[in-house]
Amino acid sequence: MAPDRVARLQAALKTEVSDIIHNQLKDPRLGFCSVTSVELSRDLRHAKIFVSVLGDDEAKARTVQALAGATGFIRSELGRRVRLRHTPEVVFRLDESIERGTRLVSLMREVSQELKDGDR
Repeated sequence: MAPDRVARLQAALKTEVSDIIHNQLKDPRLGFCSVTSVELSRDLRHAKIFVSVLGDDEAKARTVQALAGATGFIRSELGRRVRLRHTPEVVFRLDESIERGTRLVSLMREVSQELKDGDR
């Protein structure tokens, strides 16, 4: 499988899943979430979809639970929208890399401020 084909498929799946979540799912448990990335297996039969959720831990858990419950619907919609021999099995994972990055930047600012205050 050509790496550029896999990358194109991942981008297409990311776009389509994002559209399905925002425009077709009506679950009240869904918080504000965005699809950050998609990882496809070599045989294109399994897709890990990483989502970032805005809110506290409870909101994140509710959103992931809602997405897990809608997996069958999302997979069937993907089958209609993206032409593949086999529609991949879909698994949702919480992506906390944005929060970790924000926390890291915050810590760096604190250290920088402490160093400036120590120079005085």
